[in-house]
This record gives sequence, C-alpha cells and structure tokens, in this order.
Amino acid sequence: VQLVESGGGLVQPGGSLRLSCAASGVIFSIYDVGWYRQAPGKQRELVAVITSGGSTNYADSVKGRFTISRDNAENMAYLQMNSLKPEDTAVYYCNAIRLNLGIKFDYWGQGTQVTVSS
Repeated sequence: VQLVESGGGLVQPGGSLRLSCAASGVIFSIYDVGWYRQAPGKQRELVAVITSGGSTNYADSVKGRFTISRDNAENMAYLQMNSLKPEDTAVYYCNAIRLNLGIKFDYWGQGTQVTVSS
C-alpha cells in the first residue's frame, strides 16, 4: 500500500494550493481519508477528513477555506486550500484508514511541504 502526496510548495498569503494524494495497492473507496499537518515544534493535527461515504469534516481553523474531496475511480484524494495564511505552513500528510472486525488498517504518505510566506 502506498500513498503519495504532491502539490505542496511556496505560496504567498492569500494564495491557493491544491494537494493531491495518490493511492495504490488498496481499495481506496472503502477507506476514510484524512489530511493532517505538522508544523515545526507542534503535534500533528487533523485538517480535514472525508469518509468512504463522502461525508466531510474540517478543523475549525480551516473551515470555509479548505475543501477535501476524493475520486475513488482514480484512487485520488485532494485538499483544495484557499486564502492561505502563514499559520498554514506545515508538512501535510495524507492518511487512509478503516476498521474491519476490530482490525485497524492505517496508511500514511510521506508528506508534502506547504510554506505560506511573502
């Protein structure tokens, strides 16, 4: 199983980025997918999640600015980030998770750096 993030980079405050997460080796559609981020010196935090059924939830800090989506046919997940702020600077990670008969299947990508700075 492999998750590969892409789309990070340097952007000015107020700008936009779209992160992508490409999954392989897994039936992506049955997993809940989350985007997490970790800033230097801080704990990893959940940014947004989309369930296998398509329900979404967001951290308060990104509500109204970020949108999570998925394309199960392409085994892809996305995080559209608008109105970016310097405090959004972090390494962003894609996570796919499911529980089956009490067993947790939990996969992570390697992360992609997002830097918001003028």
